[in-house]
Amino acid sequence: MVRIDGDGVCPECDGRLRTNGTETICEDCGLVFAEDAIDRGPEWRSFDDDETDPRRTGAPLTRSRHDRGLSTEIGYGSGSDSAYRSRVTGRKRRQIARLRREHNRARISSKAERNQVYGFTEIRRVNALLSLPESAREQACTLFKSAQSEGLFQGRSLEGFAAAAIYATCRTRSNPRTIDEITAVARADADELTAAYDALNRELGLPTGPIDPTGYLPRYASKLGLETDVERRARELLTGLLQEGLIGGRNPSGVAAACLYKAASEREEWPTITQADAADVADVAPVTIRSTVKMLNEQ
Repeated sequence: MVRIDGDGVCPECDGRLRTNGTETICEDCGLVFAEDAIDRGPEWRSFDDDETDPRRTGAPLTRSRHDRGLSTEIGYGSGSDSAYRSRVTGRKRRQIARLRREHNRARISSKAERNQVYGFTEIRRVNALLSLPESAREQACTLFKSAQSEGLFQGRSLEGFAAAAIYATCRTRSNPRTIDEITAVARADADELTAAYDALNRELGLPTGPIDPTGYLPRYASKLGLETDVERRARELLTGLLQEGLIGGRNPSGVAAACLYKAASEREEWPTITQADAADVADVAPVTIRSTVKMLNEQ
């Protein structure tokens, strides 16, 4: 939709302004006078005090909370509420504190909900430390809840299932993370994660196949400070190994790091890395890098 703004005048050349979609431009010199005319801010709705208390009706529903985010919270106040808090007497303040405490207790009505709160909190923490998207967090929380519904928690740790839910989510989303990467920030060790993941995979039938080593290349290349050309060449080497079926039984993380090492050493103008650097970023032994590089040289 094109609309001519007859009253608008270009500040540069005194030409006529024209609004096309979300941009207002000058017909003569092409100056973009204004853009994105749509107000994308929240629709504030407050019947008490529209000017000083612009609060919304609540956060959107989310699967990362045990109650989908539907329960209310008795907050502590901020901004315009600080003046009100200063006028509250000590007796009234203690009463509000008791109400807040009892309300928080009433939000969790069973042990199952308490386990969900603990597990979802652990998932959110690990998800943030691994810099994973919010959609991965939502999916991991849903998987954690499904495991609880199937009665898989008995005899296993909640921390292990929280870590296993993130590990399984990363695998199903083709965004792999190694077990060592997850256990480095989680409250579960490798044995707890493996036991929980085996239970999830066996009882829920997760759609997880073999790990694609190419999923590690962008992240490892970034950590090693390699250029895009090196990553592209490593992807070509790795694709050749996959087509020949030569990486069966090998650690996919180590294979990806070895292809990056091999690619970086092919040209002098590319930054070189050592086998120890490649092994360190993939969390494998240097002998794993050497064996894969030897296989690449024999092709």
